[in-house]
Amino acid sequence: EIHDWCISRQLWWGHRIPAWYLPDGSFVVAMDADEALKLACEKDPSLTAADLRQEEDGLDTWFSSWLWPITLFNGILDPDNEEMRYYYPTTDLVTGPDIIFFWVARMIMAGYGFAGKEPFRNVYFTGIVRDEIGRKMSKQLGNSPDALKLIADYGADGVRVGIMLCAPAGNDILFDTKLCETGRNFCNKMWNAFRLVKGWEVSAEATQPEAARFAISWMKERLAQSTEEIADLFSKFRISEALREAYRLFWDDFSSWYLEMVKPAYGSPSDSTTYNETLGIFDSLLRLLHPFMPFITEELWQHLTERRDGESIMYAQIEQPADRHPHEARLMETVKAAVNGLRNVRAEKNIPNKEPLTVNIIGSWDKAVDAPVMKLANASAVNHNATKDPAAATFMVGLTEINVPLLDSIDVEAETAKLEKDLKYYQGFKVSVEKKLGNERFVNNAPAAVVEGERKKLADAEAKIATITAALEAIRK
Repeated sequence: EIHDWCISRQLWWGHRIPAWYLPDGSFVVAMDADEALKLACEKDPSLTAADLRQEEDGLDTWFSSWLWPITLFNGILDPDNEEMRYYYPTTDLVTGPDIIFFWVARMIMAGYGFAGKEPFRNVYFTGIVRDEIGRKMSKQLGNSPDALKLIADYGADGVRVGIMLCAPAGNDILFDTKLCETGRNFCNKMWNAFRLVKGWEVSAEATQPEAARFAISWMKERLAQSTEEIADLFSKFRISEALREAYRLFWDDFSSWYLEMVKPAYGSPSDSTTYNETLGIFDSLLRLLHPFMPFITEELWQHLTERRDGESIMYAQIEQPADRHPHEARLMETVKAAVNGLRNVRAEKNIPNKEPLTVNIIGSWDKAVDAPVMKLANASAVNHNATKDPAAATFMVGLTEINVPLLDSIDVEAETAKLEKDLKYYQGFKVSVEKKLGNERFVNNAPAAVVEGERKKLADAEAKIATITAALEAIRK
């Protein structure tokens, strides 16, 4: 049962040599058996089809393969046929770098030799998928995973996305099923977002909240930015980076921020404007993701709204959003910083999420971000140009100070103990820096930048001590 590997490959993959042998050992070359018999009869009219024997060997695999772009459209016999004129040359060839000479270069040479022009304009070389110890996956080694089992366990889209996310152009991939888990989790994220939106009750009488209006403008701008970025990445064949951009847009911007800003309060309906805008944004996101995830995007797109018979996301264009909102995009960075800071305050002070916060603004602040900050951080009020509360938790957003009063929300004894511990630390730190700066040898011999750094440390420590001292005095009143 052992066969020469090259011969077996030729029989399966290469063209069978079109030569028919006559009984006297001579041969004829023909397109098919009928033509071969006709040519043979010209030599010996008494011959029948049974007297001819076709050569069993095949042409070299790569010899056959180099003609593939032409023979696919019968371009050797009829180089001017309609399909050949329409499809040849094609735009892109996708293949692995290990067969650049075996296949790619030969196809180009055959294209110029037999068709007079190149067979394709661009070549995209994928990385090679290897096993966990770096070996190329092959049937001979038996180290390839069962593709059908992977699809059964993680879904076809999950397998595709998991591998593509970790496959920068030309780089090899060490396969791990955790990659497929990442893809499956993303599919679940999309499905859950769809269920959330389609589960909203909608009322035509409901008024659109300001946070939702802001969120829609911001998300449209992010969609426009990502659409441009993905188109540019596609033009450069940076497929993995394009997928990561679409992935971040859906997971981070749409699911983590946008849906949180627009979803209605528990037990309340969504206004029809916000709902319809959200469906439109969801539609655009599915179109961006469709090239990477054809199955789940088609399924969700079909159920997003009523579709005509035969309508498919495969034919839906990826359109550049007409409305641009760069101002909201810049303001959203302020929203994120403020909300993350307020969430950190909750975590550090053990304040329950259901307990509303009061937010005092000390410094310049655009009131347009008030509504989204209040919605995302569960704040009851945002007070502008407020007086600084020494007992409040404080953090900075750019040059603006955010002050969060805590006396009604915290354990006074625990907070006092924490502040006293911090005060002791900074007082000790201050003493150590003062000793260093009081050393004339250090001040005179150390580089100026080092000395200046120590002076800055001293100033920071003094500022911290003043802030903590003021907070302790306020809490003890």
